[in-house]
Amino acid sequence: MASSKEYLDYILEQLELAHLEGITYKAMMGEYILYRQGKIFGGIYDERFLLKPTKAALALMPDARREIPYPGAKEMLLVEEAEDSDFLRELIIKTCAELPEPKARRTK
Repeated sequence: MASSKEYLDYILEQLELAHLEGITYKAMMGEYILYRQGKIFGGIYDERFLLKPTKAALALMPDARREIPYPGAKEMLLVEEAEDSDFLRELIIKTCAELPEPKARRTK
């Protein structure tokens, strides 16, 4: 089941309300990958907002359900508190701080 543009727009609105800058997305096979300042931190999969399970994310959401975004993928954390802008801001900032910098693209 592909995710709807409406659900993506809802999550993007929540991220904007949390005053998070540098949020972008890419559509991929009916789903959406979410980036902050070039780092992939999560995505929208089957109408679910899923986040990479960093140490910070696990500490902030110790009881979060772990879900598979698509067959063969690693588990991610289900974000159910998307309307709590203070929590969302802290969650995304701390998660992204633990992620590696994006690799430089090779030029031909």
